[in-house]
Amino acid sequence: MRRINRYLPFLLVFLAIPLTVHAQGNTFDISMGFGTNRAKANSLGTDTGTGASCTPGGTDTTCAKDPSLGGFSMGFAGDYMFRPHFGLGFEGIFQPTQQTYNPFTFRQTFYDFNGIYAPINTKRVALKIEGGAGGARTSVYVPISSGGIAGNASELYNEDNHFAVHAGVGVQIYVTEHIFIRPQFDYRYVPGFTNQFTDNVTGGSVWIGYSFGDR
Repeated sequence: MRRINRYLPFLLVFLAIPLTVHAQGNTFDISMGFGTNRAKANSLGTDTGTGASCTPGGTDTTCAKDPSLGGFSMGFAGDYMFRPHFGLGFEGIFQPTQQTYNPFTFRQTFYDFNGIYAPINTKRVALKIEGGAGGARTSVYVPISSGGIAGNASELYNEDNHFAVHAGVGVQIYVTEHIFIRPQFDYRYVPGFTNQFTDNVTGGSVWIGYSFGDR
């Protein structure tokens, strides 16, 4: 009951936004996205026996080169356009399944708070250019034994968080008055991400959403 009371004010605000938007003549978009984010592998490696960092190509035969970032991602986003060509937004993207990272597995998450500029915003299409900042979180897991079978479950081993700068561009196409599809390209610069991959992350996704308010 305490958890419900804790988040109740946020839920009420979220439910009230579409009503406020309709009254003011602005728009509020909610959407779900599917795609991928990619970053090249760094020059490091991980010892498959100990999990320690190592240098590939040396005498350590158990040193495996660290992988690149890829795989399927999904996310949720919300955009509030307080003017026809200007707005604010939030975007969160995560990998629903764990990916292999030598002796470990990991799940990558990105989140951003953005300013939005829409130089083209008509009834049928909108070009949205966004930029802002957020973070990148890499959750690392280790296999554990469960039910006498080793490696069929995992537990959190470490979380590495980094600041991230985000830029994106998408074309929002309305298939009805309120339902839209938005192909989008994203770029993130993540300082310190070389501990896992490289600093430059590119992404492509398709977002499906609904616009509240009069357009």
